[in-house]
Amino acid sequence: MAHNREWLLKRNCSISPRQLLQAYSVLCAVSLAIALYFTLRGAWFILGFSLMELTAVTCAFIHYVRHAADREHIVLTDDWLLVELVQGEKSQQFRLVRCRTKIQPAVRNQLIGLESSGIRVEIGRFLTEHKRRQFMHELRRELGEETAGLPGN
Repeated sequence: MAHNREWLLKRNCSISPRQLLQAYSVLCAVSLAIALYFTLRGAWFILGFSLMELTAVTCAFIHYVRHAADREHIVLTDDWLLVELVQGEKSQQFRLVRCRTKIQPAVRNQLIGLESSGIRVEIGRFLTEHKRRQFMHELRRELGEETAGLPGN
């Protein structure tokens, strides 16, 4: 009988892409309307500042959108611990041998280290310190006796 366990750790995004686009559109419209009003009154430099502001906001929004789908997908099967890390356009997949996987505990504000056969992966970047410790203990329980002798159990 196959025993699979799965975890999906991802960013807590409080605004959807559609809402972000709406907010950005309103921000651009208001900022440009004000800048055009002052430009028509002779204060042309206001338009330059408005364009710089919108450029900075555009860069921040692009960064937000690129990383909104960042995640860590962890699957524990009978033989493997599969880890997929997605950050921006970069995606990495790791296959760790379940019985050889060692969990290195997260020390204050550090990630959880998984190590097997010379491969090291750090997970838990989207969890608070407390949730990271809880997740580490849950993962240890799921791995079972393979990690029973490791410190931090």
